[in-house]
Amino acid sequence: MWVAIKLSEQLRAECAQAGYTEALTFTFVSLLSTQQEEHHLTVNESSTNSNFGCFLIKLSEQLRAECAHAGYTEALTFTLCSREDVATKLGLKIEEVPAVHISNPKTLEFQVVRTLLLSGLLKTLAANKKMPLPLKLFEISDVVLKDDNAETGARNERRLCAVHCGRAAGFQFVHGLLDRVMALLRVPYSSDGYGLRQREDPAYFPGRCAEVVLRGEVIGKIGVIHPNVLAAFELTNPCSALEINIEPFV
Repeated sequence: MWVAIKLSEQLRAECAQAGYTEALTFTFVSLLSTQQEEHHLTVNESSTNSNFGCFLIKLSEQLRAECAHAGYTEALTFTLCSREDVATKLGLKIEEVPAVHISNPKTLEFQVVRTLLLSGLLKTLAANKKMPLPLKLFEISDVVLKDDNAETGARNERRLCAVHCGRAAGFQFVHGLLDRVMALLRVPYSSDGYGLRQREDPAYFPGRCAEVVLRGEVIGKIGVIHPNVLAAFELTNPCSALEINIEPFV
């Protein structure tokens, strides 16, 4: 399934680069003749959404290539995870996390929909501890956040997450990746572009965490992972991480 999804995204990006605009059509043709006005409105909305989707797919592919050029290996992690993965292991209470819960989970490993990509990458690092250091992983995929203002009560958000694991924390490496991504997007390090603002977060080492700010709006975090978090994910080597929302760049 993941291979089919990735192939579809690549083909969408290729069609968009060739100048074609993606369209979303009805499954039932009979609706077209019986509800013309509603169809006209839906087509306009679909065109807007599909254009955004095309640009988002194209941006995701460009960022994947840039992260790979920087020496990072792409990982595909599970969309579902345990409550501990998004809360307890990161020093948070589950009530503080805007997570969508599965009403009847088949296993404790799939209780909620992930609210961040970091947990999945840390679990991937833990499963590959025998690999030579440094380990540099990234993932560009969706997270799901509970949102009372959304029609479905939740919304998707496309994010980029990268983790560096080595004998030293390697904060400069994830910071360098952030600078490289921003350079690709032609966003300068300035008050009119992006910047870093210190923040305390239980998942990160005190004094070694910052918010990534884009034109006054917080889009993510960067920092050195807290030792307690590393222990919770059974990691012994220091790690640094970056996670940002890439939708504002579309």
